[in-house]
Amino acid sequence: ARLESFVGGLWDIGIELGHAVRTLPQCIEEAAKDITVATSMLEARRLEGNRQAFEEFEKQIRAAIDPVRFFHAKRLEQQQRHEKYHDSPYSLEPNLKESPGGLRDLQVIRWIAKAMGLGITWAELAGRGLVTADEALQLRRVERFIQLTRIHLHILSGRREDRILFDFQGELAGIVVPHGPAHRRPSEVVMQRYYRNAKTVTQLNTIVLQNIASAVQPIDAAPVEVDENFQAIHDLLDAKDPALFERSPSAILDSFLLLQKHSELKGMTAATLRALWRARVRIDEKFRRDPANKQRFIDFLQQPRGIVHGLRRMNQYSILGRYIPAFGRIVGQMQHDLFHVYTVDQHILTVVRNLRRFTMLEFSHEYPLCSRLIANFERHWLLYVAALFH
Repeated sequence: ARLESFVGGLWDIGIELGHAVRTLPQCIEEAAKDITVATSMLEARRLEGNRQAFEEFEKQIRAAIDPVRFFHAKRLEQQQRHEKYHDSPYSLEPNLKESPGGLRDLQVIRWIAKAMGLGITWAELAGRGLVTADEALQLRRVERFIQLTRIHLHILSGRREDRILFDFQGELAGIVVPHGPAHRRPSEVVMQRYYRNAKTVTQLNTIVLQNIASAVQPIDAAPVEVDENFQAIHDLLDAKDPALFERSPSAILDSFLLLQKHSELKGMTAATLRALWRARVRIDEKFRRDPANKQRFIDFLQQPRGIVHGLRRMNQYSILGRYIPAFGRIVGQMQHDLFHVYTVDQHILTVVRNLRRFTMLEFSHEYPLCSRLIANFERHWLLYVAALFH
């Protein structure tokens, strides 16, 4: 009766509460049937009641969860959630909890780490070697930013609201970034900051989950040589020398070119992604002026496949904006109109995608005139460059 009164009081003041009364065997049974229930129980905290009973509950729940099964289930759950939001954190009114790059992507890391006994804080994950000290600091910063933004959004809306709606973006900017540049709309400033934090979350989520995957199922397959600098490990491109990008920054562009040429490669290893992330600052004016690097980028745009996917990868890992500074300035930049559904950088990459579709026979029925015209052009890559700068 006391619990009933308590729950009713929470509902009356607007707090949505999921609740249940179960015996310990029933808890174990429900956790085995539903990964969401198992996750909730793994996250349980004792507020009141018998400490010994709660410790026994924690012990049995942890023993009942298969870490490997839990890991794969949560990765699949994340993939399905990302698909629901079109695999993009860049919609104009993003859901800062559920969208890719949102709070849920950070929670997934924590849940998996806790289920596997790897720790529950970013510092503990750093101690296990799953993230570096710098990455742990970044994770704390982006988590803090998203959490505070979410709290202020709830307060401004007067309800639980996880979508950063147009109605609240201006007021939110006054709280989150009160001293933005005068020549830009406050809403554009706060949203650009959010998108860049979301991009950091997606980068670190990929790196950490790949590292955990290696711990869950160590790869015993021998590396397959790709060229003198790179090898393939379990369908992932891997730099043989961890210092490759620092020693030879041009290899940064080579890595994306190799992913295009080898369709069997699904991405890069966590170690290579981390090295790429650190070495991005080596892309400077000297790097851009180097004729060999210019030719590498043109070769990238001349490949028969993987151009758009490669450009999206380069943007995701902050390489495209470093190589083309004008592009870097519009990463995460939004425009307040209903025509541009995504941020400026994502809009531009979609334009490149549309140009690519004109070159493909299977899409010729969509815009027949455009497909006929482009078939007579010899250098399609010039159009892709024009699209990047349009």
